[in-house]
Amino acid sequence: MTNKKEPNESKPRKFGTFGGVFTPSVLTILGVILFLRYDTVIGNAGLWGALLVLLIAKLFTTITTFSLSSIATNMKVKGGGSYYLISRSLGVEFGGVIAVFFYMALALSVALYVVGFTEAMFLAFSEMGLSFLTVATLTNIVVFTFVYIGAGWTIRVHYFILLIVLVAIGSYCYGAWGHASVQILSENLEPAWTANHTLLTIFALFFPAVTGIEAGVNMSGDLKNPSKSIPLGTFSAIGFTVVVYAGIAVLMASSTSRGSLIGDGMVMQEKAWFGPMVYAGVIAATLSSALGSMMGAPRILQAFAKDNVFKWLKYFALGSGRSNEPRRAIVITFLITQAGILAGDLDSIAPIITMFFLLTYGTINLASFYESISANPSFRPTFKLNHWSISLLGALMSLIVMYLINWIWASVAIVAASAMFIIIKRAELTVQWGDVRSGYAYRRARKALLTLENERYHPKNWRPSILTLSGVAGSRMHLIKYANLLSAGRGLVSLAQIIPGDLESLNKHRMESEKLIRGFIREEGLPAFPVVVVDDNISDGLKALLQCHGIGGLRPNILMLGWSNDPEKKDQFSTILSLAKRMKRSFLILSSNKEEKSWEDPSGAINIWWTDQKNGAMMLLLAFLLKGDREWRDSPIRVLRPVALKADVENVEKEMKEILQGGRIEAEIVVLPTDSSLEAVRGAMSPSALLFAGFEPADEDPAGVLLHFMEQIVDLPGDVILTYNAGDVTLES
Repeated sequence: MTNKKEPNESKPRKFGTFGGVFTPSVLTILGVILFLRYDTVIGNAGLWGALLVLLIAKLFTTITTFSLSSIATNMKVKGGGSYYLISRSLGVEFGGVIAVFFYMALALSVALYVVGFTEAMFLAFSEMGLSFLTVATLTNIVVFTFVYIGAGWTIRVHYFILLIVLVAIGSYCYGAWGHASVQILSENLEPAWTANHTLLTIFALFFPAVTGIEAGVNMSGDLKNPSKSIPLGTFSAIGFTVVVYAGIAVLMASSTSRGSLIGDGMVMQEKAWFGPMVYAGVIAATLSSALGSMMGAPRILQAFAKDNVFKWLKYFALGSGRSNEPRRAIVITFLITQAGILAGDLDSIAPIITMFFLLTYGTINLASFYESISANPSFRPTFKLNHWSISLLGALMSLIVMYLINWIWASVAIVAASAMFIIIKRAELTVQWGDVRSGYAYRRARKALLTLENERYHPKNWRPSILTLSGVAGSRMHLIKYANLLSAGRGLVSLAQIIPGDLESLNKHRMESEKLIRGFIREEGLPAFPVVVVDDNISDGLKALLQCHGIGGLRPNILMLGWSNDPEKKDQFSTILSLAKRMKRSFLILSSNKEEKSWEDPSGAINIWWTDQKNGAMMLLLAFLLKGDREWRDSPIRVLRPVALKADVENVEKEMKEILQGGRIEAEIVVLPTDSSLEAVRGAMSPSALLFAGFEPADEDPAGVLLHFMEQIVDLPGDVILTYNAGDVTLES
């Protein structure tokens, strides 16, 4: 029995550099601006000005191509063109913005090119016998049909169109050469600016001519070797077209008077060796641009839909045939295009289309810039000629060009893109690919950590870094909520679980527990980090955490745990307090009876039982941080200062006022002359949302004196946080 080989027809049709990138890019660049507007550019700017405009515009697209090539040669490129490259670099939010707006820009560009094609037809054939709208609609149907059949057929049509355009250019060059003279050239060297045309307006008029570099990139999913074809094809297209534009500029300036250049005539047709051929070139150029946009837009929509960013777009992810043609996306693109044609006033939306093109170029440069400066080991492009400074220049040039062309539409585009970014960001999408943000964050974190490591510690820079013994994910919500309230977005919180036992047998359980805590943190939206350790017992596990958790200046400086009334845990509790003190860690012990609803509206004051300045400083600072929360901002801070019955109350109040003024914290001072501090505080604190009470842990407490004292304090009304300051918090700094 003989094995039959798989027929070649079963494989998707893929295109090389010439057919997939170079040809569509060249045809989009050599479009209506060349045939219908280039004479106006040269007539107003002169030859030197026109060449300067050409140089700046091409410099911009060349820089963008450097960035494009860096990204394209750093990954396996799939369908979706710019959307795919940006989303895999800057993330789903930036990619989603580009997908939505670049898709709409391409879809409406088809309408613009179809209208341009129709205008060219009416110029060539004054008596069409059909209305303008009818011809435009029929043209749109033809473009749709070619693209719907498949990219292979459309590419073959592109070859024929490219031939027509090149013949039209050749016809003009041959004819213009016969009219060229040094005298005419000398008259057209310098600019002749008018009130209506300046360098900026001429640049804005010409710039759309060079924005065709995306045409080949949009075919990324249909290329045999995208990483090779995109750089080679795009650079070749830029190089070829700059020669064409520069050559035609010299010929126009040498063969046509200034008056004819700025007149209403069609200079290329008038000077051509065979005038009708130029009409054919205009018609072919606009048709090719329409075909290129109609091919690119659906592929972006298909790639975006495949990523399932918006579930309602999933319908457009399905492809057809061996080449996975995005026929569903082609149909919706045709309908959008036809709606644009029927709207009639396309000139009003043309500027915003240009803005979205520029927004895409700027984002490509931004992606390359961030990839470069993130120093990610994964960023290893085979294209070596780019540098972060070039990409940054390209991003800035994009923004500048947008505002030079039309500052109003530039602002509209940026506001619309920002709104879409926020919408996608709030959707909190989980994607299956990495992007540059984590690498860039790592780089910044590394730099900051090294800076902290080299800085000498000063109490002025103290921030709460709280290691919370929160146990199994979500089991001690009162601890977790208070830890985040007290860090106030200015410090760090770590949710820790200690699993007693043997590490070798419990390592899998440890990883699963850490995964659960991480999931809980993500689900609750907590600014916290998970940490789980396995050790022989709780004390040894805590030793490991206090020694090893954190890095550099970001090690925990506060241990936070919950109060337990379990008699069996008293010895363990004393051991933990003694250990934390020896390791010079401050700690907080929370006793809370809050219900879930009481968190939203804490009633009562934030009371501070003042016994000494060392613990008092930390309690005041934590109370100040707590008031930064929206729900606690109306809770007053009250300093309860028990003193002996014969104490000088005025002097004590004066002392406390000086302490508060030095610490720049507002609080009510309540001096309590008494012979029983506990009862005096109990009587003065009500109503109380929270009480901070300082204490000094004993090195050893065999008789349980300290624990008995602490039991009396936590029995006071409201929530209580027992506070110990290891000495690194002061109010004077």
